Amino acid sequence: MSIEQWWPKLRPSTREWLIENNGDAVPAEIVAEVTAAGGTITSDAWWVGQSGPSGFYISDDAADWIEAIANGEDPETPSESR
Repeated sequence: MSIEQWWPKLRPSTREWLIENNGDAVPAEIVAEVTAAGGTITSDAWWVGQSGPSGFYISDDAADWIEAIANGEDPETPSESR
C-alpha cells in the first residue's frame, strides 16, 4: 500500500511527528503504526528508504511528498516501481 493510502489512517500525532521530523530516522513505534495502517515495508515501495543501524528512513521522494502535504499541496505520487 502506498503512502497516500496509509497516511490518513495514522494518528494525527504520528502524521505531525513525520512532518516535523521529515528526513529523520523513524522510531520503531511509528514504523509499527505505519505497518498496521497498511504500509508494508518492501524494497519496491517508492516511499521506503534505507534501513540500518541508525533506524528506518523514508525515501527522498516520500520526504518530498510529506513536505508537500505539510504545505497544503496535493502532491503527485511517484510510480510504485522505480
